Amino acid sequence: MTYLMKLCVDNAASSTVKQSIFVSNSTGQTLYIRGVIAANFDANAADVIASLDQADPEQVLNIRFNTPGGDVFQGKEIAAAIRNYPGATIGHIDSLCASAGTSIALACDEVEMSKGAFFMIHNAQAMAFGDKTDLRDQADLVEKIELSIVDDYTEKTGKPADEVIAMMEEETWMDADEALSHGFIDRIAGATAKASNAWNLAAYSNAPAALAPRAPSVTPPPTQRSMSQANANRLALIQAL
Repeated sequence: MTYLMKLCVDNAASSTVKQSIFVSNSTGQTLYIRGVIAANFDANAADVIASLDQADPEQVLNIRFNTPGGDVFQGKEIAAAIRNYPGATIGHIDSLCASAGTSIALACDEVEMSKGAFFMIHNAQAMAFGDKTDLRDQADLVEKIELSIVDDYTEKTGKPADEVIAMMEEETWMDADEALSHGFIDRIAGATAKASNAWNLAAYSNAPAALAPRAPSVTPPPTQRSMSQANANRLALIQAL
């Protein structure tokens, strides 16, 4: 099973109840990036873009993150939509912002992170099938995708690319203090709290003990969530940041 498919399957049980991801009331307007970032899951580009269309650019849009990551292309589409949004945006990392979620967060005008939350970056991953030429071509494609992610991080942090690449190679998990010191966020919000994790992170290698993977209450078969586009391609790219 591929990296992204495992992440989706492990966390599919949390995506069975559809909830509005955009709230606008007397306290302001908020967009929630919560759950796996993938088509047909809670955090998908179509729903996020529809929500941005509803938002009032005359008001600050608060974007709150609690995501284990997902599909880099869905993430790129969401990040581009946020960058093009005409109003001011503030990203709030409340619990976990991992993988593809990090590029989305950095698309916000400002990013703040709660004490007790985590921020994770790692290498791009993909699935390939074919002969030696196909596999080399796929590796080249994944590297190109990865370098576009590096650009997101270097632009925000001011770090040299080789330092960012080294952090991605290590699958680096950062608490709020570390994310601030590395320049991924602009400020820390809130008092120190015990880390709380809602997601199964078994797809990752270095998840901190504070975010120990939990077993899902229901483990649906891989066919329950369609990955038809990936399955249709001979060189199927199932990509996670």
